[in-house]
Amino acid sequence: MKKTQFYILFLGLLCGLPTLAQNDTINVLNEVFLTDTKLKDFSTGQQVTVLNDSVLKKNGALLTSALNFNTNIYFKENGLGMVSSPSFRGTTASQTAVLWNGININSQFNGQTDFNTLNAAGYDNISVRGGGGSVVYGTGAIGGTVHLNTNLDFSGSTKQDIFLQYGSFNTLDARYKIKTSGKNWSVSVALARNSSDNDYEWPFEGRINKNGEFYNNNLTIGLAYRLNEKNTLKFYSEVFDGERHFSLIRPSETRTKYRDLNTRNLLEWVSEFGSFISVARLAHLDENYRYYENIASENYSFGEAKTLIGKYDLKYSVSKTLEFNTVLTNNYTDGEGSGIEENIRNIFSAALLMKHKPFQKFQYELGIRKEATDNYESPILFSAGLNYEFTDFYNLKMNVSRNFRIPTYNDLYWAGAGNLNLKPETSNQVELGNHFKYQDLIFSLTGYYIQIDDMIRWLPSENAVWRPRNEEKVETYGLEILTNWQKRLSKDHQISTSGTYAYTVSENMSAGYQLIYVPFHKATGAFTYSFKNLSLDYQLLYNGEVFTRSDNNSRYNLDSYSVSNLGIAYDFGKDNTYKIGARVLNIFNEEYQSVENRWMPGRNFNIYLNLNL
Repeated sequence: MKKTQFYILFLGLLCGLPTLAQNDTINVLNEVFLTDTKLKDFSTGQQVTVLNDSVLKKNGALLTSALNFNTNIYFKENGLGMVSSPSFRGTTASQTAVLWNGININSQFNGQTDFNTLNAAGYDNISVRGGGGSVVYGTGAIGGTVHLNTNLDFSGSTKQDIFLQYGSFNTLDARYKIKTSGKNWSVSVALARNSSDNDYEWPFEGRINKNGEFYNNNLTIGLAYRLNEKNTLKFYSEVFDGERHFSLIRPSETRTKYRDLNTRNLLEWVSEFGSFISVARLAHLDENYRYYENIASENYSFGEAKTLIGKYDLKYSVSKTLEFNTVLTNNYTDGEGSGIEENIRNIFSAALLMKHKPFQKFQYELGIRKEATDNYESPILFSAGLNYEFTDFYNLKMNVSRNFRIPTYNDLYWAGAGNLNLKPETSNQVELGNHFKYQDLIFSLTGYYIQIDDMIRWLPSENAVWRPRNEEKVETYGLEILTNWQKRLSKDHQISTSGTYAYTVSENMSAGYQLIYVPFHKATGAFTYSFKNLSLDYQLLYNGEVFTRSDNNSRYNLDSYSVSNLGIAYDFGKDNTYKIGARVLNIFNEEYQSVENRWMPGRNFNIYLNLNL
């Protein structure tokens, strides 16, 4: 087994020259589009994949769909629109960090982000970075990070975008975005409404998805004002209000529902003086949920956490090739809920980062981070990465890091079961990436290895009460491939294709079993053909078989599945100011589920109108 891991890790490096003729990465865009400066400046040795607005519109309103069809992240979805949990590089849902304009927004209660509570319409692009990131982004950044970005500029232009889509199961997706700016000011506003009866048929005669209706509303605001040439103020705000009736497995079950109200506000002051750039940030996050065990009753359980984050970032450029960064952060959280008495958690952290480019084709970075809190003992974290551009055709990347995930409110404070002696989960990991570019073709092959210690698991204690303990050691390793190719065949004809593939092994080191809901294989593909104003596009998602029992009893496995989508669109107007289109989702009517007994829709349809003013 150890020999297998060794070969997996270094296969990326050894395969360099034999793969000259293969494809490349999906939507790896120019980094100038990224709003999170740390993502741009300190991702040496790692790959950042960006999904822009046009890609996001090809998928459902909620972020699960876009990431599922365009990245290597595997999603467990309890039915369409229901709770959605990621597994990135074989890690758990709480080991993927989600950053909103650079601020970690994972739940204080369970450490996760439900990707069906994120409406894609609120963001200008979504960035995905595989591998560790705790030195820069803190807790949960073990498998990878997902970045939700809002862009602000001073271009002096005004743009409006209206997107209306209606489809099967009475599903509505309505989005409106306006961006306007002057020489010294900028405004971005995005509104979205997504709702559905969600009453699709199950693959059993006479069964439909009962109690599956949902709706959500989303408002995102970005403001910027340039005080002078050296100082700029920015403000970001987001409100998500949603309600979901949780789908029933059996018709006799009691109908339930869940309400989310999440607000996020961020004030930022950017100042430049000499060789220094100072960024002061103050963020307030409010996480609020209510769970109704019986929708006929007004009784509910709840949780609310208010988090205040102060962050100071100072960058010093010694020269054009050498820079240092210090980041000081203080997180203050006041949380309470049903089963959790009010508790306050205060965490201070300090990080030091360095990036150096001693030669034109060689760049490396180093980072170290330490936290201080009374709630747990924090480890010292580190990271190191390098990029070496051997030729215009081939680029080698390498990254090593130590990362962590802190115990959540549920882990520490759950009444009668919380464990105040928990330690953070820690991971040590390494990855090697090979990146090729030849004319219109891009291809990357990455091998990685992660060892996770002190994995927190809820297990029965001596008195039969389930309590969290630092119990497991897990290792995960694998290969990732990202490809992209675009070609203008003539003035009127253009084609583009992209794809991803992930081979993932994620094992409990004591028992040697694959973790549940982690497929060995996942692949995605996309193809677009354009002729003048007409375009056709095709999407493919393949997920391999997964275990649903910790002892890997194959009797209960979920089968592999392939889902295909097909779309057609036509651009009208001299400057393509409006577009109409239609899509067929799951065109081959695949019967599939990503969580046991939680069936997904068969073949379904939608039509849409997109106006750009």
